[in-house]
Amino acid sequence: MIRTHQSSQHSEPLDTHQKALEVNLDPRRYGTFAEIGAGQEVVRWFFRVGGGAGTIAKSMSAYDMKVSDAIYGRASRYVCRERLQAMLDYEHTLNLDRLREVRGETTAFFTFADTVSARNYHGTNACHGWMGIKFQAHPQDEDSQIIIHVRMLDDEAALQQEALGIVGVNLVHGAFALHHEPELLVAALLDGLSTSRIEIDMIEFSGIAFRHVDNRLMSLKLVELGLSGAAMFAASGEVLQPSEFFYRKAILVERGSFRPVCNVNLDMLESAREQFSKHPNVVGKEVVSVMELTMNNLKAAGEINLSDFLARADVMATCGMPVLISDYFQYYRLAAYLSRYTKEKIAITMGAGSLLELFDEQYYTGLQGGILESFGRMFKNGLQVYCYPMLDSESGELTTCENLNIDPQLRQLFGYLCDRGGIIDVQNYNPACLHVRSRDVLQKIKSGDPEWESMVPESVADVIKRKCYFDYQPADAFEDAVR
Repeated sequence: MIRTHQSSQHSEPLDTHQKALEVNLDPRRYGTFAEIGAGQEVVRWFFRVGGGAGTIAKSMSAYDMKVSDAIYGRASRYVCRERLQAMLDYEHTLNLDRLREVRGETTAFFTFADTVSARNYHGTNACHGWMGIKFQAHPQDEDSQIIIHVRMLDDEAALQQEALGIVGVNLVHGAFALHHEPELLVAALLDGLSTSRIEIDMIEFSGIAFRHVDNRLMSLKLVELGLSGAAMFAASGEVLQPSEFFYRKAILVERGSFRPVCNVNLDMLESAREQFSKHPNVVGKEVVSVMELTMNNLKAAGEINLSDFLARADVMATCGMPVLISDYFQYYRLAAYLSRYTKEKIAITMGAGSLLELFDEQYYTGLQGGILESFGRMFKNGLQVYCYPMLDSESGELTTCENLNIDPQLRQLFGYLCDRGGIIDVQNYNPACLHVRSRDVLQKIKSGDPEWESMVPESVADVIKRKCYFDYQPADAFEDAVR
């Protein structure tokens, strides 16, 4: 029987050998390992520790592309989610068809699969892979599934293979021992490894054992635990794999708190997108707009408030926006992250106040080259910043790049970036949106001032009222509370 004592905060995590052996010694578990690329690194552990005959129904590697196509059907790419899902479905169905009648009453069947591109001989390829397990949590149970995407960071193929074997064992063991505690399962994926060796930038739980799991929270957990610098999900809540989502697309990002999404947030994004789409290097190409939440923002009040996070995620979803959760507080790190996935243009839109903060040297004391190094990294691939004007509610003055109060010592740097097109004023903004501030909207929601509804998109107002987000109280409830 597989132990679950890892759930105790005071227990030492099991090592890879112990995990593989526990799986092998559990008489209920029986299934297939199908691995493409980087050798049979995961199943090797289960053979090595002993007792594998009680666990492994079949081990295989359809390494040749034509052989793989013949078994699983053609795929657009061989290291992709589509191929992994085909492997999981085919092999798991085969197990059930062949073995359910003989031993289905006492056996929980599973299929583990991966398709991986480890470092090639010349070191010229992207080292990443898809890995997943489809399984029955209990005999005769409906299927459950976990899929992850990994990036291998070791410099040598042999080390990458070793890391893959370890994370694969962690996934198999976690599926069996920790499926009832998915947050602990996520945390255990890098047992025996470090984030300098493996990055997990996507995880998706599905099926009967995970019917109550919100994959948006699991995406947040990846970043919170440091398993990845960023994670993504769509407006539908579906998790996204960044390299596939951003592939060959121009990218526009707006960073914010989105508590809640206001009219000004959408105007900032839409007006910047209109200008960005007219850039000679962007015309005719697909542009994706993304709203970004940073861990710094989510932790501004201390620990992350999960209810608050889901409220923000829901209001962004009503606007149809994909969400990027990142641990890249410094913009140059965000730029480097996005540049990893596309060769097309990248742009960031921000308010004039945020642009002024960008030129605050206190944020760059950790860099040897200070603000110059930061901006060199940020703008090196032709990134552009679109500056949305800021309205002074008292004086009525509009702050743009023309009159931004930059430190005198940095004005020449600012002027240089503006002259070369790195920083651009947003021209086609909606003046009616300039007086809207998220903090004012939030205060009005909490105080019961109905004016807030005109300051946010209608869909956002609807979801806030329906789910009582951000301390919203219906008018009758608020009046009762005042009395």
